[in-house]
Amino acid sequence: VQLQASGGGLVEAGGSLRLSCVASGRTFRGYAMGWFRQAPGKEREFVARITWNGDNTDYVDSVKGRFTISRDNIKNTVLLQMNSLKVEDTAVYYCAAGGWTTLRRAEYEYRGQGTLVTVSS
Repeated sequence: VQLQASGGGLVEAGGSLRLSCVASGRTFRGYAMGWFRQAPGKEREFVARITWNGDNTDYVDSVKGRFTISRDNIKNTVLLQMNSLKVEDTAVYYCAAGGWTTLRRAEYEYRGQGTLVTVSS
């Protein structure tokens, strides 16, 4: 599976961004999908995950109620809608494919290149 993420940028605190990840290659719908982020000097952090059919989602506590993950298995895309952004959300965001359980541990089988999100105060 090849993953291509986009949608990052510079936004003021309180603003919104929508990240998109397009998959190609092997069967996309066979994988749970997730988003991770890594801020400078910090370890990779799990952000959100979604099951292969989209019927279950999960988020790190710090983004609950602000971020929404969704997927479209026809278009082979995964989205991360980010609202009420905070300065501490600044990081490079990566989309990834893997197992439902392992994604929660920030582990994956496939990962796309990152897209930078910068939130200014």
